[in-house]
Amino acid sequence: MAVFDTPEEAFGVLRPVCVQLTKTQTVENVERLQAQLQAVSDSALQELQQYILFPLRFTLKAPGPKRERLIQSVVECLTFVLSSTCVKEQELLQELFSELSACLYSPNSQKPAAVSEELKLAVIQGLSTLMHSAYGDILVTFYEPSILPRLGFAVSLLLGLAEQEKSKQIKIAALKCLQVLLFQCDCEDHPRSLDELEQKQLGDLFAAFLPGISTALTRVITGDFKQGHSIVVSSLQIFYKTVGFVMADEQLRRLSKVQAKPAVEHRVAELMVHREADWVKNTSDKLTILIKKIIECVSVHPHWKVRLELIDLVEALLVKCSQSLVESAGPLLKALVSLVNDESSEVQAHCSKALRHFADQKVVVGNRAFADILSENLHSLATSLPRLMNSQDDQGKFSTLSLLLGYLKLLGPRVNFVLNSVSHLQRLSKALIQVLELDVADIKVVEERRWNSGHLSASPRTSAAGPRRQIQRRYFHFFTDERVFLLLRQVCQLLGFYGNLYLLVDHFLELYHESVVYRKQAAMILNELVAGAAGLEVENLHEKHTETSPEELREIVTSILEEYTSQENWYLVTCIEAEEMGEELTVKQSGLQAITSGAHTCQVSSFLAFSNPSPTICSMNSNIWQICIQLEGIGHFAYALGKDFRLLLMSALYPVLEKAGDQTLLISQAAASAMMDICHACGYDSLQHLINQNSDYLVNGISLNLRHLSLHPHTPKVLEVMLQNSDASLLPLVADVVQDVLATLDQFYDKRATSFVSVLHALLAALARWFPDTGNLGQLREQSVGEEGSHLSQRLATLEEGLENTTTAEDIEQFLLNYLKEKDVADGNVSDFDNEEGLGCTGSVCGSSTVPQEPAPSLGSSDLALTRAPTHQR
Repeated sequence: MAVFDTPEEAFGVLRPVCVQLTKTQTVENVERLQAQLQAVSDSALQELQQYILFPLRFTLKAPGPKRERLIQSVVECLTFVLSSTCVKEQELLQELFSELSACLYSPNSQKPAAVSEELKLAVIQGLSTLMHSAYGDILVTFYEPSILPRLGFAVSLLLGLAEQEKSKQIKIAALKCLQVLLFQCDCEDHPRSLDELEQKQLGDLFAAFLPGISTALTRVITGDFKQGHSIVVSSLQIFYKTVGFVMADEQLRRLSKVQAKPAVEHRVAELMVHREADWVKNTSDKLTILIKKIIECVSVHPHWKVRLELIDLVEALLVKCSQSLVESAGPLLKALVSLVNDESSEVQAHCSKALRHFADQKVVVGNRAFADILSENLHSLATSLPRLMNSQDDQGKFSTLSLLLGYLKLLGPRVNFVLNSVSHLQRLSKALIQVLELDVADIKVVEERRWNSGHLSASPRTSAAGPRRQIQRRYFHFFTDERVFLLLRQVCQLLGFYGNLYLLVDHFLELYHESVVYRKQAAMILNELVAGAAGLEVENLHEKHTETSPEELREIVTSILEEYTSQENWYLVTCIEAEEMGEELTVKQSGLQAITSGAHTCQVSSFLAFSNPSPTICSMNSNIWQICIQLEGIGHFAYALGKDFRLLLMSALYPVLEKAGDQTLLISQAAASAMMDICHACGYDSLQHLINQNSDYLVNGISLNLRHLSLHPHTPKVLEVMLQNSDASLLPLVADVVQDVLATLDQFYDKRATSFVSVLHALLAALARWFPDTGNLGQLREQSVGEEGSHLSQRLATLEEGLENTTTAEDIEQFLLNYLKEKDVADGNVSDFDNEEGLGCTGSVCGSSTVPQEPAPSLGSSDLALTRAPTHQR
């Protein structure tokens, strides 16, 4: 079809169709006109705009009932013309606005007319297109006081459609059209900014609609979640943009106290609003109620984009209306900080950006500084925190802790004003101690044992390649949601980062000492305080904050480490196996077969003789978790200090190695994890590297403790772990210690044979691992001892000969018999007959047949236990 570019050509084509439509208003004539309009250029349509609009407007204004299909066709055709042309006359703009709005007028009801959804959608799109077609300043002059009744009707109409319609498409279209009417459209057709006079003019006009708009939008926002997130997002945008425009502090400051009388008729003048102090106060009070309702609903909305828009609402109102909406500042801040740990990364990032903005800007709300309001809110929250933690479910705890975390982030160093209050610190610590109470009733904790005696890590070099800071899975009395535990850790870290670390550590160490019930929770909090003080995983929103110095941090870590590794806190009853009273009990079966009625406690030093002789499952579980938490803390401390932790290795590594050899699975795992943390923090390549570099003082400690074995019964475990996780370079250092082990075994064979035989087994396994080829035994002897006459050299020579000759059962028996006989001789237990035999002939070599053959000495029960122990260990 040809395109008519000139007005003359277009007029010749359109005139017959327009005349026909004016005479006969039918759907067919309207469709015929629209079909002809498709062939006319935009420039020609602009010249013939009013001529073309006349028959369409005449059809809408014609008296009498009209079919909906006809009205819809006329509106669609009119919308097409407006989309291709510009409205350059204010009177035409106002008339078209009224005529389109009247299409949905219901004279018998305040609600929109009961017409088809297609007609409603066509009218909404027509109004939106009309406002976009306004040319230049025509749009601003449209918003004069005289338009107030017609504009109010259209706003009410669109709000009714957004609230009551079931069609999602109509709801969204009505809200978008409302944005256009309220001068909130972000499209390119409205790029011009308003000057102060124009802002005042629009503000006064929109103030008349503010109560109705805010109330209706609140109902839409707090409606059913099923209506869709896009409707809620659009409603939130209109709400805070309208409120932020009408209640803007900058506008209200410029308004005069005396209202100028507008040059309008009396009926319109009554609708005008003067934004004086009383009106602002009353409107602010009503808006506070609506804002609280919106926050309560939107902060838990399932869709992240709605929660994201809530952040924009808070930011816009606090920035633009901090003076006019003073009473709303508290709820708005609460909404913002509650989203600081949202499950959506987009919401978290946007919230952090907003928090950083408020932290950098010295915002004043009313006559109070922004930080003062936060401090008051934190005081109030700290006061009620114990009650909330005790009464809320997991979701409630999550919301409350998110709020607390947000306040801490916003306040930063000012949190010390709260912590310096004894009552508030006690309430805060009470809530944290209470909610972190562990559930220690699980029987699997004490039941799970570590049977294998291999490496702590299958691949130590790869395991130590990166940071771990892993937390063992644990179960709590008062919550099951892992997110709650994560929030609690973050709260403690922020307290350590911004708070007075000396004050907090002293307070929680006091709780640590106060009761066994508090000890595990206090240790968890202390671990996170130190990690937070070091700035690990903490986002600093305050540039002027002074972090804890490395020297102070090392001093604090040293004091906590001394508490953790003290005898009363490190050597706790964790199982019911025993090695005492000349009776060795080693029950190594699965389940709880290790717990029998006749069993006694093991892994307990003599100074714990006053403890409960019959510990319960819960008490042993509690002890296991306490040791695990303290080991976990040592790993945290290593990360916090970095290479400075090398200065504390002499006091920390030995106890950790003790626990690495523990038979309780959780403890050995926690110790292995702590050692990996130490490796990474201190710059060691692997566990083997860590042990080798510190083996000198470790071996020295083992040697000293073996001399006082009753006070240090776990010493063999340290040597065992070292042998399992080191290489052949360790041999020269442990040669003498092995001799000490053998000597101590002779002394305590009836009490602690299992521990020592386990060490010897680890030694043999290490030798087999380090020297798999028998040809390397000579190399082993050279590395171990420089002199051929040494005891270890002689034993290795014997071992080499044993490998070359097949050893029989008789050889082993004869070896043991000779050993026992030599032992009796060494102890002085020799009869006169034996002396005579030793002076004369021996055994069957004697020539006299009258000398009877001495029978082989029998093995006692303790000797049998000794001979069987290695076999049992293997």
